[in-house]
Amino acid sequence: MANFSKETSGNSVLESPAPDGAARRPIFREVLGEDWHRLGEVIRRHYFLRAFSDDHVCVEGTMKEVWHSAVAKLLIPFARVFGALVPYRGADVPIEVHYNARPDDGTLHWDRVFHFDERPPFHFLSHMEHAGGNSVIEFIRFGVGMRLKVTVEDGALVFRDEGYIWRLFSIDVPLPMGLLLGRAYVEERPVDAERFSMRMTLTHRLFGELFRYSGSFTLGASRSADAHQASPVDSSHIPAR
Repeated sequence: MANFSKETSGNSVLESPAPDGAARRPIFREVLGEDWHRLGEVIRRHYFLRAFSDDHVCVEGTMKEVWHSAVAKLLIPFARVFGALVPYRGADVPIEVHYNARPDDGTLHWDRVFHFDERPPFHFLSHMEHAGGNSVIEFIRFGVGMRLKVTVEDGALVFRDEGYIWRLFSIDVPLPMGLLLGRAYVEERPVDAERFSMRMTLTHRLFGELFRYSGSFTLGASRSADAHQASPVDSSHIPAR
């Protein structure tokens, strides 16, 4: 998803369990409404996670490219204070992504684990909450978040940056971080019944493309309290949380 890493804020729009009916619906079905049915099947299958649940799915793949520009390299020390941005470059980088819902809140949590050569695994953490309509906010460290508009385009799930915020005492204060980092674009696009591609870019109005990564993934292990919500998988491969 949006390019944030390492630690997450503890804030959440939903702080108490939703009504039973709403709790049975995937979080992104609430975000997308009827457009949920326009997603490619492989995308729906790894976004089945419901708010206030113990749902989990892991996807595994390879990042064909993880790249940042010379200008972006100057921004990385600042960005890492907030847990933002993958600080390394690489090609054919193995990765697994753990998607988790939690029984005590309505947010969706990501743990993206990059395996760069000759480096320890790099964990790129964030959590996302529904902000009404087809908008979400993805949070990193210290309550900093990115507003994203979510759409379905030719079966793909697409996220477009709508600006940064700082959640301070339950108030979302706009931040002009886009002046430094540019605008984000993220897509997850179906390839076939078991695979999807992913692409992320950060593009600055003056300096052009600052960051990008792209790769392909295969569905892995999933867990759901309701068997019909998850696709059939080999539960012996479910990783420890």
